Amino acid sequence: MHTISLLNLLYLLPPLFLVAFFYYIWVGNKTEIAFATVRMSVQLILIGYILTSLFQTNDLWLLALLVAVMITTASLIARRNIHRKDFEIYGVIFISIALGGTLNLALVLWGVLELENPLDPRYVIPLAGMIYANAMNAISLCSERYEKEREHHDILKARAIAFKASMMPQINSFLAVGFVSLPGMMTGQILSGVDPLIAVRYQIVVMAMILSSGAMSNIFYLSYISYKED
Repeated sequence: MHTISLLNLLYLLPPLFLVAFFYYIWVGNKTEIAFATVRMSVQLILIGYILTSLFQTNDLWLLALLVAVMITTASLIARRNIHRKDFEIYGVIFISIALGGTLNLALVLWGVLELENPLDPRYVIPLAGMIYANAMNAISLCSERYEKEREHHDILKARAIAFKASMMPQINSFLAVGFVSLPGMMTGQILSGVDPLIAVRYQIVVMAMILSSGAMSNIFYLSYISYKED
């Protein structure tokens, strides 16, 4: 695969500056885009070193720790857009992401891929990252929308609206993939020289596990929250 020069990454700054400018003018926050960009860069560089070490050692404790950090961080980020931020709601989000994501991750690692070593970090970490990040986004949309809808509707109506809204990005992706977009995993494999028909199979796996993990996390979350309010 073609190597990207570190210097060439600077070409990405002008669009980011433009976005940050309008985000400040329209939203009033002049630091969030810059903070997010710096944090993203630092985190990716850090995880690059961690993965290099993990791939060389195959330590299960480090693998488990990294997955735990993924779920913990995803839960904290998912909670940031709702008003209720107590320990109970964090616990519900954490358990929902952990259950919805881990069930799908295990199914793919032990079932779909038929790996000789299902705990190989080269498979676990990329797949876990996609699954837990998607569950985070889904439950973030779901919890925020449910909180808003409960101001105007009963539990069942609010739950239905929140669940449908949280599923919209994944369903849109299902409808658009292939004709409108070539998703990240498929694009990366094609760029690295993998046969497109093989890349398609992997992308189908990714699309299915992304929708299922997000939906299942939302189901766990909404089931608990609606039960507590009923």
